[in-house]
Amino acid sequence: MKTITKVLAVCMIFFLSCTKVDDDSPSYSYENGFGEIAYNEKYKEYEENPFLKVKDYPLSTFSIDADGASYANMRRYVNLGQKPPKESVRTEEYVNYFTYNYPEPEAGENISLSSELVTCPWNEEHHIMRLGIKGKTIPEEELPNSNYVFLIDVSGSMTPPEKLGVLKTGFKQLVDELEPEDRVAIVVYAGEVGVLLPSTPASEADHIKAAIDRLGAGGSTAGAAGITTAYEIARENFIDGGNNRIILGSDGDFNVGISSTDALVELIEEKRKGGIYLTVLGVGTGNLNDYMMEQIANKGNGNYEYIDNADQIQKVFVHEKSKFHTVAKDAKIQITFNPDRVESYRLIGYENRKMKDEDFEDDEKDAGEIGSSQTITALYEVILKKNDASAEYAKFDFRYKLPDSDSSRPLSLSIRQTPLSINAASEDTRFAVSVAGFGLLMRESEYKGTLDQKMVKNLAGSSFSFDPNGYRKQFIELIGKLP
Repeated sequence: MKTITKVLAVCMIFFLSCTKVDDDSPSYSYENGFGEIAYNEKYKEYEENPFLKVKDYPLSTFSIDADGASYANMRRYVNLGQKPPKESVRTEEYVNYFTYNYPEPEAGENISLSSELVTCPWNEEHHIMRLGIKGKTIPEEELPNSNYVFLIDVSGSMTPPEKLGVLKTGFKQLVDELEPEDRVAIVVYAGEVGVLLPSTPASEADHIKAAIDRLGAGGSTAGAAGITTAYEIARENFIDGGNNRIILGSDGDFNVGISSTDALVELIEEKRKGGIYLTVLGVGTGNLNDYMMEQIANKGNGNYEYIDNADQIQKVFVHEKSKFHTVAKDAKIQITFNPDRVESYRLIGYENRKMKDEDFEDDEKDAGEIGSSQTITALYEVILKKNDASAEYAKFDFRYKLPDSDSSRPLSLSIRQTPLSINAASEDTRFAVSVAGFGLLMRESEYKGTLDQKMVKNLAGSSFSFDPNGYRKQFIELIGKLP
């Protein structure tokens, strides 16, 4: 009888793992291991960027991506002895999980640009072009005041301690980091929406944390109604020139009211116009709606992070809290390749951030945001015609808006340096290339060439003298855990 029951269970899990989930977004279930646990997590599969001929496509245009969720989500799987589902891998988020030692912007700018050209370790006939971006560092004592609304999912699916319990710990840590003049409101949603705490000065930290401690889970999930209420409260307490931000914590399992990804994105696009940013924190295992949360963070002028452990709470809420303070919005990149020097190119990652070339100078087009001290990295794999340091290989154009402006500012950098061997490259480039290579392995990329775990580990292992908070070292340890 036990054997029959187990066979039926495995068959049901197999059925779930082969079926698209009931959502209007193209996403997939994932079956974990032999079948003891079934995941019904939702991801969007993007086809990898191919190599493009420069003579046919001299321009490459995309929005920056400041998220780190895909990397932390991968780490959850690896720590369980599994590889992540390929659909969950967004290579640019792996790379941008880490901070790089890029130069500070020049006086009068909020952004700096840098680049490097090196041999490609997994295909010696190719090169890697690394683009580096850094947001202006604002000293902590000069950061503007914050108006936060914590929007917390307390539906029944949030009951496990790795969901609501993790969020409660994280939000209390953020409260401890606030200045007395900052403000916090708490909105909760399950079958209905409630204001657990009206906007309260952070000087009343004990009162705010006591409200967080009262959170409990139960019921269905009316996510859209919660989002609407949170924006209303953020607007009522808006701080001119300040950090006005909603922080949504959820597994994304919205099932009451507006619940489709497209409809929620439309709602967020309407709400973002008032200068209020949206940070999305994903938690949990089994029903994580990664696709929905990544999309609403993208369209809500914010970022998406996955919280898988206590270290990640520290990273998001303490070590990198300055990222909550936006220094550049609607940030876009456009690369113009020189057909006399570059045969073809492939953008590694950013598949869901590509833009039309004509959108680069269109200030009405939404793009990504960059926080104080935040670094962004993009990598191209390129096939060169000639190695000639006197000629320009490509022009790196960048546009962004100041937080209080509707008009973009242009920056430009000529990429004409002599290509280096990967071993002679800067530590930042070697490390970024190693993490991108790890993403290609996790994705089982057709472009991975001779990549293997040893190559990834060797590159990373020689590249962590700059390692704020030890995250590069943790990455090296994670490589060794791969099944």
